[in-house]
Amino acid sequence: MSEAVIEEGTGELTGGVKRGGSAEARAVTRFGGMGDVVLKVLAWGTLLFLFLPIFVIIAFSFNDPAGKFNLKWQSFTFDNWADPFKYEQLNTAFLNSLEIALVSTLLSVVIGSFLAIALVRQRFLGRETLDTFLVLPLTVAEVVIGASLLTLFLDLGWNRGFWTIVLAHVAFQLSFVALTIRARVRGHDWTTEDAALDLGAGPVRTFTRVTLPLIFPGIVAAALLAFALSLDDFIITFFNAGSTLTYPLFVNAAVKNGLPPQVNVLATAILLGSLAVIGAGSLWARRRGDT
Repeated sequence: MSEAVIEEGTGELTGGVKRGGSAEARAVTRFGGMGDVVLKVLAWGTLLFLFLPIFVIIAFSFNDPAGKFNLKWQSFTFDNWADPFKYEQLNTAFLNSLEIALVSTLLSVVIGSFLAIALVRQRFLGRETLDTFLVLPLTVAEVVIGASLLTLFLDLGWNRGFWTIVLAHVAFQLSFVALTIRARVRGHDWTTEDAALDLGAGPVRTFTRVTLPLIFPGIVAAALLAFALSLDDFIITFFNAGSTLTYPLFVNAAVKNGLPPQVNVLATAILLGSLAVIGAGSLWARRRGDT
């Protein structure tokens, strides 16, 4: 009889555990489902927050404003795209920005590439200190960098203009370029260089035919980042521009005096060009991976 009681009690206890476990499982499943919904809403909300200004810029490139300011939607038109270079001052500023971005990116990529290789491959006095100072431009406020470079150029007696902007951009681009390329160089298999040298290739040929192709994706990524940073920069450029007008400086002045829709047209053109470069790079990397 006692065994029957024990068995009966065990059965009740076991059943209670099973019932409790299934209830907990349902609660966890229900919470997990709600959590997935919340995460999806947050993800889509974040994407909307990031891309909504871009959509507005694109949409207002087709706007026909009633006055000087392209800030309120009036009517749809293609006239802005038919004449994107209507304003000479805007054209000059846009071309200046492109030239500065191209020159500064070329200089920073060349210097940054060798700097990244030296930091990874070589052991020299002050290497750790240089590695630490390389991160400083990423953490220091741009207004500090701009004011410091302005003081330097004035002390040297240099007239502010195109080349002071280029040097200022190279100063902050170098950190981004060197750190980006260094991440690629660290994953490089250096035994391939040794194999090339053992097979009779010289140092220059080994670098151009072995090392450079392997780190080239990192160089391209660094170049795109440097170009975008230069084209977009306002604060450091503002301190060191002098009488030279760039696209961000023009937009800043246009907000006060008159904002034509051609600003949106050129901004959209830059966006489309960036997407084309990214798409071409992805296609090239995919084909390279297939081969």
